[in-house]
Amino acid sequence: MGAETTSSRTTKDDGQKRPWKLLPDVWALLRPRRSLLAAGLVLMAVNRLSGFVLPASTKYLVDDVIGKRELHLLAPLVLVVLAATLVQGLTSYSLTQLLSKSSQRMIAELRVKVQSHVGRLPVAYYDSNKTGVLVSRIMSDVEGVRNLIGTGLIEFAGGIMTSLFALVVLLRISVMMTTVAFTVLVLFGIGLSRAFKTIRPIFRARPKINAEVTGRLTEALGGVRVVKGYHAEEREGKVFAAGVQRLLDNVLKTLTATSLMSLSATTLVGLVSAVIMLLGAREILSGAMTLGTFLTFTIFLGMLVSPVFQIVGIGPQMTEALAGLERTREILNEKQEDDTVGRTIRLDRIRGNVAFEDVEFSYEPGKPVLGGIRFESEPGSVTALVGPSGAGKSTIIGLIAAFYVPTRGRILVDGVDLSKVKLDSYRTQLGVVLQETFLFDGTIRENVAFARPDASEAEILAACRIARVDEFAERFEKGYSTVVGERGVKLSGGQKQRVSIARAILSDPRILILDEATSSLDSESEALIQEGLGYLMRGRTTFVIAHRLSTVRQADQILVIEAGMIVERGTHESLYARGGRYYELYTKQHGVETNLFLAPGEGGSEVGESEPQTSSSNPSSASESSLGDAIRLIRDPLR
Repeated sequence: MGAETTSSRTTKDDGQKRPWKLLPDVWALLRPRRSLLAAGLVLMAVNRLSGFVLPASTKYLVDDVIGKRELHLLAPLVLVVLAATLVQGLTSYSLTQLLSKSSQRMIAELRVKVQSHVGRLPVAYYDSNKTGVLVSRIMSDVEGVRNLIGTGLIEFAGGIMTSLFALVVLLRISVMMTTVAFTVLVLFGIGLSRAFKTIRPIFRARPKINAEVTGRLTEALGGVRVVKGYHAEEREGKVFAAGVQRLLDNVLKTLTATSLMSLSATTLVGLVSAVIMLLGAREILSGAMTLGTFLTFTIFLGMLVSPVFQIVGIGPQMTEALAGLERTREILNEKQEDDTVGRTIRLDRIRGNVAFEDVEFSYEPGKPVLGGIRFESEPGSVTALVGPSGAGKSTIIGLIAAFYVPTRGRILVDGVDLSKVKLDSYRTQLGVVLQETFLFDGTIRENVAFARPDASEAEILAACRIARVDEFAERFEKGYSTVVGERGVKLSGGQKQRVSIARAILSDPRILILDEATSSLDSESEALIQEGLGYLMRGRTTFVIAHRLSTVRQADQILVIEAGMIVERGTHESLYARGGRYYELYTKQHGVETNLFLAPGEGGSEVGESEPQTSSSNPSSASESSLGDAIRLIRDPLR
């Protein structure tokens, strides 16, 4: 069984390495530019034909002008050569302008296409692929494809064209000498083909190594504070150096291979030249060939052999281009979220009723994460998900956000199966405030407006006032035009969270997800955003994940999640009175918090005597209280 699998995999890999397998992809890329390529080929033909004028004129210069003293032919001969040279120069310039610029436009278009496609792939794809690898595929892999339409392809075709023209001329001069030279070239061509089979896997491996190195570098730069915090600069330097060494080893292998091919090509030229010199000398001495004809033959023979050097030089570039195209196609063949069969329903403005019907989910086949999840959240209600880390809370939130599709069961939104809904019509009605707030490297205004780019300035400022962003933004020299830096590094945790809440307020969602939304806030920031959170949650179906249970006491329903199942459900009062798992989690957490902040010798009430009360003097509890206050605020607007 294992041998059969290995054999199957090997066959598949070999199939991927064959360049002819990529011909449909190459044609799909070139088809929109076929008129441009046709023009390039015409220009190349004119360029190469004009290049024949100089070697062809050698015979007349040597035999007629010099040998027979026919000086009246010298001026016309020189003028023809000058005209041909001018035509050759103009066509070369036109080719560069036409094809090089077009290839750069193609790269830009392809990068936009790949990025757009990657942006619409499921979250599961991002879970299994590093950001740096995806960046490398979008930017680096596409770069090599330029040779498919750039001067590389046309030069390659031009070299073949020159060889064919030269072969016709050489056969007219001497069939015997041409046959000898051509036979040697064919044998070398066979060897060159085999050499490319050896070098192709090396070129295919280079983009993968480059992507891995780029991915690790991106991670290290993004987590520079963690690296410095653990004084791991030297370790990261060694990891990066090892990756660079792998890349260098790959490049050195390709250089060795191409150098050997160049050596072989040079040896070939020397061998052919020696043979032609021997045969030509005999032809001249026997009177069968003139000196001018021999010189012309030698020059045209060089034109026949020169494509060999072009293949050695351009061949690796074309191999790299095909490898880049193959990796690019791998991404473009990934199915987008909305391409899933059955996603045909477009939602109008939703009420926000969410129901799970016996939902099961697995990230990997045979490894269930959720099993038999069933609950319903009414429009405008607050549902809290509590339980230990790894229980499945974030997975449930991911399913509500339609990041994943249930393995079994259904998720209904206003009675419509979410797996059949067009995602753009649903996610525009979804608001998310996460524990780790993500801000783009732009201004405060741009980050708030990210939810609704078409929002007016008045709407943006109103959202900022509700979330208390104005409290700090208007103190900056540039106000809302202040650049926040990568991931909002120039703002504090509380400031970033307020920007995130303003963004959610501006989007006006019907379903709201708060995933540890207050964990990064101090007590002062908590007080500032309490009203903003209350405003944001009012009238919306809200799902809350909070490890600190004191923050969700006012929720309409609390779901206790363990091992991917709902083990308890109800309100805080009913669950606490039941004395089950929620009671254990709540009292244990309260005891830890109380003991952390009691001075030595101080006592407290016995756990279980009465329901613990959250102490306002507890800094940790205070810093987590705004979510609970916000829930109370929307329950009692006149509070």
